[in-house]
Amino acid sequence: MDIRKDDTVLVITGKYKGKKGKVMRAMPAKGYLIVEGVNIRKKHQRPTKDVQQGGIIESEGPIHRSNVMLVCPKCSKPTRLGFRVGPDKKVRVCHKCGEAIDK
Repeated sequence: MDIRKDDTVLVITGKYKGKKGKVMRAMPAKGYLIVEGVNIRKKHQRPTKDVQQGGIIESEGPIHRSNVMLVCPKCSKPTRLGFRVGPDKKVRVCHKCGEAIDK
């Protein structure tokens, strides 16, 4: 998967369209991401021995990778990714400014 943990992404479709967030977790086998502040779900939690405080708990749900675009850290615009093979490793590259995203 071309989007990784700690990348900043922009949601391009759905209820949260236009919202930016940081990728908290990537699930490459299924093609899903968990983005901070996007796809908020509510769960009703009963008080238990482990969880003393019951109530409604909000958490982020998964969003498909096709519904987000990576935001380039250099030009701060949503962009597609390209790859450039260097002498020692493969590097992700911004299509708009041409700068390497990985260090």
